[in-house]
Amino acid sequence: MKTYITSESVSSGHPDKICDQISDAILDACLEQDPNSRVACETLVTTWTVIVSGEITTKAKVDYTSLVRKTICEIGYNETEAHYNWNDVWVHLLINTQSPDIAVWVDSGWAWDQWIMYWYATNETPTFMPAPIYYAHKLAKRLEIVRKENTLPYLLPDWKTQVTVEYIDWKPKRIDTVVISNQHRVNITQEELKSWIKKEVIDFVLWDLIDKETIIHINPTWIFQVGWPKWDCWLTGRKIIVDTYGWIWRHWWWAFSWKDPSKVDRSGAYIARYLSKNIVASGICDKCEVQLSYAIWVVKPVSIYVDFFATWKVDINSVIETIKTNFDLSQNGIIKFLDLRNPIYKKTASYWHFGRDDVSWEKLDSSELFKKLI
Repeated sequence: MKTYITSESVSSGHPDKICDQISDAILDACLEQDPNSRVACETLVTTWTVIVSGEITTKAKVDYTSLVRKTICEIGYNETEAHYNWNDVWVHLLINTQSPDIAVWVDSGWAWDQWIMYWYATNETPTFMPAPIYYAHKLAKRLEIVRKENTLPYLLPDWKTQVTVEYIDWKPKRIDTVVISNQHRVNITQEELKSWIKKEVIDFVLWDLIDKETIIHINPTWIFQVGWPKWDCWLTGRKIIVDTYGWIWRHWWWAFSWKDPSKVDRSGAYIARYLSKNIVASGICDKCEVQLSYAIWVVKPVSIYVDFFATWKVDINSVIETIKTNFDLSQNGIIKFLDLRNPIYKKTASYWHFGRDDVSWEKLDSSELFKKLI
């Protein structure tokens, strides 16, 4: 049976991702000085404007306006041709402190609201991510590399990638369709643009997975000179599917990049990823979905759900019991186990929270624990 699944990725210069990086840059700046900072910081980007709002309780001294401008500059919006410039944006701050009614429960280690998190892992790629999002991310990251190394000097910061993978009996076999839409300078023809992106990005990343039947669309709108930060209105947390595992299986609706790890919807998603990845890596299944649910003012998760999608080699109940016995899934337990009170979050706000090798929730140091169940 043939099945086609599509996922997308976006650049660090995508306007929604600008918002995510600003929020997480503020979080990192607070955690760097005060590891117990409480940050719930949302960002809105629109024409020549950045609005930062939310609740921040910290001992840190942070120049938020300068940090916003620095983040935008580092992304690459530092020239007129990009149509959005770090030095010209108006930054408006609407920041309060965390409600004392919430703070007293968070201080005690209780979940401060009800949350449900899913995570899905699969052995179809080296990072245990689904193939469509894995390859969409690789294309997006390759575009960043060739832009910053000046291999393709006509690229500007805003782009999107999309990959459709053909599955046969739920095994990835080939790339069916590739889409890349990339902001570019005016002094490049569409023919040159397509030729160079095909050579330096698509062929470089997907050389062994594309064939003569693969459909490739490069800038199908032809002209993409003005980046989207100049137009419309963009927000923190609007790329949740990009941030997780793409359009496959179940998701939740809470974003990552605006909150500190005391918000269990962020830390809980990280531990769900850790568990599902280690379970698959142990060899006891090919695919694994973990769901954790929490209730307000309750320390432990109210439920743990595991699904192996008919690829199990052990009883699922034994896996759930192993999780309960060996992992403290309270808010404070997760923070301690994954060492989450460090300034590590801005780097995750673009080019994926998951499937990377420099964060604690990607370690495979518990796979042997689950392997013993075979």
